[in-house]
Amino acid sequence: MKSEMEKMRGGELYCFSDAEMLVSLRHAKAVCARLQTVSIMDDVYRGLIEELIPGIPADSVVCPPFHCDHGTEITLGEHVFINYNCVMLDSGGIRIGRNTKIGPNCQFYTPQHPMDYVERREPKETAYPIVIGEDCWLGGSVVVCPGVSIGDRCIIAAGSVVTKDIPADSMAAGCPATVKKRLNGAAFQDED
Repeated sequence: MKSEMEKMRGGELYCFSDAEMLVSLRHAKAVCARLQTVSIMDDVYRGLIEELIPGIPADSVVCPPFHCDHGTEITLGEHVFINYNCVMLDSGGIRIGRNTKIGPNCQFYTPQHPMDYVERREPKETAYPIVIGEDCWLGGSVVVCPGVSIGDRCIIAAGSVVTKDIPADSMAAGCPATVKKRLNGAAFQDED
């Protein structure tokens, strides 16, 4: 029988009030709270961010304040920079490719609550992974919704809400975000 954490990682309906789940959530909340009082220049910063996001490359930076659900479901490539006030609800997994820059106040949501209001009363949800490619730039206050992939070398304009996949070498903007132009010599095709 699968644990609730295994169900969560597998995109299945899971109980977020399960005991093992609560241990993970409490740990992340405690480390995030400690991070709020330090800067990236403080001696204790590196130890805290490595405790929160295991395997974070030494040259990647997450600027406090930062909030996440687990931390263990976040994977960052080399030379990733995440600016202030980022929120990563990482139950479904969030992977960010190397050399990607994330602006301030960006939000990444992997959980998806049930559509039926009666089911939504229960402490259950599903979670779908978010994947951000290499060499991307997400402007300030971008929101990325559950299950979205953004291809390599994309630019997402500030304030955009990304509800569907964005192909590589695209500049996208809006609410919902749509491809406005192709970058790096890629041919443009209207995505609407």
